[in-house]
Amino acid sequence: MTDGNLARLKKEYSLFEKKYQLPKFSELNIEFEIEKLQEHETDLLLREIRRAIGDKTVAFLKFFEVFLNPQAAPLFLLSAIKSLNAHDKIKIEKIYKRIVLIEVQAIALDIEYEEKKEAEFIKNTYKNWKDMKEDLKIIEEILSRVNQETKSNNGKSYFG
Repeated sequence: MTDGNLARLKKEYSLFEKKYQLPKFSELNIEFEIEKLQEHETDLLLREIRRAIGDKTVAFLKFFEVFLNPQAAPLFLLSAIKSLNAHDKIKIEKIYKRIVLIEVQAIALDIEYEEKKEAEFIKNTYKNWKDMKEDLKIIEEILSRVNQETKSNNGKSYFG
């Protein structure tokens, strides 16, 4: 990583930021790690930013899918899945649906590049993500349950 590449990325982004009233680079970077794009040479920066956003949203989507369809859930999450109450499940479904909408919009944008639509996606997704942050804290609660369950087993394994 060179500072020159990052500076160039920030400079290029700032043109789009002004043109489309996008979030500040630093804010978008904190949420979606867009600085990793400094290693890419591209004429379609907004598309690359959308794809970086997609990397994070897909990871969350897969995580929540495990709770909605636990057939292939990793063993370490099974106890957390069992401990979910009705409120937790509703919250997870709500988050899942919001992330699915983001993914559907992103896929639609892959059909044909249009700068303005890419910018709108980035702006709207950033806002939606910030709005979801409080609800996403359910992940901390779930992982805390997994941690507590692991500690309370006192060395007992899955097989005995």
